[in-house]
Amino acid sequence: MHTLVLAIGNTLLSDEGVGIHVLEYLRAHHPAPTGVEYLDGGTLSFTLAASIEEADNLIVIDAARMGAEPGAVKQFVDEEMDRFLGTSKRSVHEVGLIDLLTAARLTRRLPAHRGLVGVEPEKLDWGERPTERIARAIPQAAAMVVGLITAWHGPYIKNS
Repeated sequence: MHTLVLAIGNTLLSDEGVGIHVLEYLRAHHPAPTGVEYLDGGTLSFTLAASIEEADNLIVIDAARMGAEPGAVKQFVDEEMDRFLGTSKRSVHEVGLIDLLTAARLTRRLPAHRGLVGVEPEKLDWGERPTERIARAIPQAAAMVVGLITAWHGPYIKNS
């Protein structure tokens, strides 16, 4: 079983880079066990299609417009993720992510389990660091990722 944890974001645009910051936190505090791959997907491209199609499970970490307070963290799993991406409340990278998942669906290689861990951004402007509210949300987002991995792989991660 292979789980791809795909972080999306641009770290030059403050909160827009939260996915990458969560990935860095995971690497530092929860090294990927066998069968789990952490991947910095940047701002998405079709070159990620093969990685998504090869995964049994997919977890995407991204800034997401959810209509919540800045720093709110939510997860959307399987069909709930599909519905969320199909509504007007979407990931900041909705077009690319929808396109990648549609391509996987068309080739019948959509990961069996899918999850989106979204963090409501506060500021999407130049800046190399997330705002304070978003920075405080990073451990919570990482914990949600760990929870999904544990649900699909079994317990393995210890806090450091």
